[in-house]
Amino acid sequence: MDQLSKAFERLGIETSGETISKFKKYMDMVLSWNEKVNLTAITEESDFIKKHFIDSVLCACFDELKNAGKIIDVGTGAGLPGVPLALVFPEKQFILIDSTAKKIKILNEIVKTLGLPNITAIHARAEELARMEEHGEKYDLCVSRAVANLSALSGYCLPFVKPGGSFIAYKGPGPDVEVKAAEKAIRALGGELCGVKKVYLEGHDLDHSFIVIKKTELNNL
Repeated sequence: MDQLSKAFERLGIETSGETISKFKKYMDMVLSWNEKVNLTAITEESDFIKKHFIDSVLCACFDELKNAGKIIDVGTGAGLPGVPLALVFPEKQFILIDSTAKKIKILNEIVKTLGLPNITAIHARAEELARMEEHGEKYDLCVSRAVANLSALSGYCLPFVKPGGSFIAYKGPGPDVEVKAAEKAIRALGGELCGVKKVYLEGHDLDHSFIVIKKTELNNL
């Protein structure tokens, strides 16, 4: 776990030995469950730490995350990026949702074992949950690493974000075409594209983009 500690140091993230131990326990549990339920294709520990843990927290320095109190992770799967972010920001509240019941059942077991009171995991379809009064436009921030094009992902995620809040989509190294194609959908959902951010971390070949969208008004759809 030394590479994780060094990455946190380079990113300016303060963590304790106990937090690092929880990251290790989380990885061990995901990989153990992965033998029964397909949670991740990444099974080598060094790659898991880099491509799941470090990648999940690269946006920790963004004001959109720093200023958010209530955060929802849409399409969380095995808890990514929600669990790593919740471990780094224990003072923030995280709601993790996924449409696959087995994954949420496993995630609840992991959350219970790790003792993470700032996480609630919910089995639900995003488009249905967002219509509920207690969830629609109630979040300061939505994050997602889900595999969907930005137009579709914005449709799932922006309805959860309150006006003045933000949506951060984790994407690959070249999202320009995808961003251009999603502009109309983003505007219709009350969003405004703020830009594409990259975080370079010395010693790691992660080349991912973060698409930041501001919710400026109520949903128009």
